[in-house]
Amino acid sequence: MAEFLFEALGISKSFPGVMALQDVSLQMREASIHALLGENGAGKSTLIKIITGIHRPDAGELRLAGTPIELTSPRDAMAKRIGVVHQERNLIPRFSVGENIYLEQLAGRPLKPLRYPELYRQSRKWLDLLDLDVDPATPVSRLSVAKMQLVEIAKALALDSRVLLLDEPTASLTPHETVTLFKVLKRLRDDGVSMLFVSHKLEEVGELCDQVTVLRDGRNAAHSQPLQGLGRQDLVQLMIGRKEQIADWPARNFAAATPALALKGVSTILGHRDIDLTVKRGEILGLYGLVGAGRTELAKCIIGQFAVTEGSVEIQGKAVKIASVADAIHRHGIGYVSEDRKAEGLILMHSVLANAGITVWRNLGRHGLPLTDGRIRSRIEPFVRRLEVRTPSLAQLVGNLSGGNQQKISVAKWLAAGVKVLIVDEPSVGIDIKTKAYLHELLRELSDTGTAVLVITSDMPEMITLADRIAVMNDYRIEGTITNTRDYEEMSSRIMSLIHRVEAA
Repeated sequence: MAEFLFEALGISKSFPGVMALQDVSLQMREASIHALLGENGAGKSTLIKIITGIHRPDAGELRLAGTPIELTSPRDAMAKRIGVVHQERNLIPRFSVGENIYLEQLAGRPLKPLRYPELYRQSRKWLDLLDLDVDPATPVSRLSVAKMQLVEIAKALALDSRVLLLDEPTASLTPHETVTLFKVLKRLRDDGVSMLFVSHKLEEVGELCDQVTVLRDGRNAAHSQPLQGLGRQDLVQLMIGRKEQIADWPARNFAAATPALALKGVSTILGHRDIDLTVKRGEILGLYGLVGAGRTELAKCIIGQFAVTEGSVEIQGKAVKIASVADAIHRHGIGYVSEDRKAEGLILMHSVLANAGITVWRNLGRHGLPLTDGRIRSRIEPFVRRLEVRTPSLAQLVGNLSGGNQQKISVAKWLAAGVKVLIVDEPSVGIDIKTKAYLHELLRELSDTGTAVLVITSDMPEMITLADRIAVMNDYRIEGTITNTRDYEEMSSRIMSLIHRVEAA
């Protein structure tokens, strides 16, 4: 019997202008959970695409149970029981949950009659395993981002994979959903499945994984070594070449500050009721709640995507009617970084320059001045550099960047726009530790210049790091607002007590 269930040995891969991987190796044992770590652009996604047959390596080989294999397509990988949950969701919105879960199996037998009651019965097994209370007949388009992610995981589990790759599977999940997922993964491990777990959340890696491979600049910084004995700072040192820098910001007092955005008695077409919420100039207000609390939906009502039916929205102390997203951006100076960058935040077939510059076109084109690439570049380049976007050039298509670098672009465009109010929905999804720290510093600096920032995040440590105050939301209502002391134990307890108090009522 082979010592390793799956091996990638001496893998190299280049693209025009980029050496993505150079002599990278990884060896996964049976019945283990193996962490794959590295900064955005370190080569993790490229390695996963090689292991799943999307790309072919320029050098090196793959082995399954000691036998060399060649993977020419994703379906070839599936046939060898290699499954993957990608960072970006690959679901068909108009298809039902059940159809998406069994899509690959259905594609292999196109002439066989489809028995929906049986399909939905089988789907229910995987949904129950993930504690996901969704009717399998529901179209995926009706689900939240977090529930879509769980369906993506159910889809991979339904393939009965022997080797399972999980690329940021918890990025949009709540702590409760993450706990449920980890129980499932540990059960799969105990049943003999070998898993490759990619995450920027090192606490999760420490809790779940037993081996670790670290990539830095497309090379091995660590190769399939035991995780035991490696602390957080050891892993950070391997990933970025230095220790982590922890923000220690002083408390700020906004008692005398003027409101930049205020919601008074707001109800919306989506079901929000009696929302009172104020973000003052220069303040970072956190909006915390479990999935389904209505946070993202409220943000989309603020920016005019959905209607406010009662109450008033005030910008800089004046009541306004925000008729559309364009109205929010250009008339009222409100920016929105979407949690779903692929569908809402970026135009994947356009360049980095076009995506990062789209918010400044109107301003640069005023007074009859020509809208040139040079003028756009001078406005956006400082933010692209500060966020360390890994791209061969600003002419690169955004769709060709890693997920983390795409997230950087979706943030950079609003920093360049100089908005008065910035709503940031799950800002650190899919980005590495160093970039996350830079992003936090940028948001803090942005607020120091007077910009009001509303941060929606399911990452409790991020919330407590960033926010001056935290509003807790449940069932489309604001249940309380508390001043952030940045004492993690105290704040997490107060936040969760507000949520559980409401649920128990």
